[in-house]
Amino acid sequence: MSILVKDLTKKYGTQLALSEVSFSLGKSEIVGLLGPNGAGKSTCMKILSGYISEFGGEAEVAGHDVRREPQTSRRKLGYLPEHNPLYLDMYVREYLGFIASIFQIQKPQQRIREMIDLAGLGDEQHKRIRSLSKGYRQRVGLAQAFLQDPEVLILDEPTSGLDPNQLVEIRGLIRELGQNKTVLFSSHILPEVEALCQRVLVLHRGELVADRRLDQNTTSGFTITVEYDRPIANQHFEMPHLVNQNWQSARQVLLTFDGKKDPRTLIFDRAVAAGYRIISMQKQEESISDLFTGLTKSRN
Repeated sequence: MSILVKDLTKKYGTQLALSEVSFSLGKSEIVGLLGPNGAGKSTCMKILSGYISEFGGEAEVAGHDVRREPQTSRRKLGYLPEHNPLYLDMYVREYLGFIASIFQIQKPQQRIREMIDLAGLGDEQHKRIRSLSKGYRQRVGLAQAFLQDPEVLILDEPTSGLDPNQLVEIRGLIRELGQNKTVLFSSHILPEVEALCQRVLVLHRGELVADRRLDQNTTSGFTITVEYDRPIANQHFEMPHLVNQNWQSARQVLLTFDGKKDPRTLIFDRAVAAGYRIISMQKQEESISDLFTGLTKSRN
């Protein structure tokens, strides 16, 4: 596993920030870490990065324990904190050279050129970081996180404060950088998570309350809105896996099914057999926002 967390627990004084959190991330996964403010997201990322060393439970990065093998685990990791800690008086290329020297990167100038090209910093490389826009500062932060070619990237709110154009650019850059890497990505911008991630972890009050994939093949149920050409009898809806009927009108009904098989073909076949015509049929998708709100509000 690229990231392995088992019973991760952290207290700040009497405040419990993380409570027995466990999850694992495989290679080449882009996973979103969600949760309201104070949920424990940044604490979890700081532990994995080695910034916090006092905690309960276990944490590994690329097979290396972050407490027992801190230097080795850090060499496998690229980390962009929520508040991008750049040296503003340095020039972009100078700063990347400084980071390369810390990690003793082989052929540093070649690697710096590669990162400047990949991050789109060619026109900015000889500018002071202080003079850059927020979007370009984030590009510099991403370039330094990827400079040592790590197996794992941890990105804490990398799109915070960016305008819509910058969001699109940084999203594309993260997708490009993370093609063959494991990425743990935290954000409050739920559409960004939906666009970038294959899977989401939801933290709430220090607990892991959900671990969901975002592909449709793993859904545990369906909600279908069906409109017929005329009022329809209730007995028409005696179907496998049907758990609820919610009538919108005499001709329109909201049907909820459990199970993993899409029921729309069955609904259509039943309508034809009973002599009804379907005017419209629409599957309702659960959005990231629905998932996030449902899991966090229900536990307040």
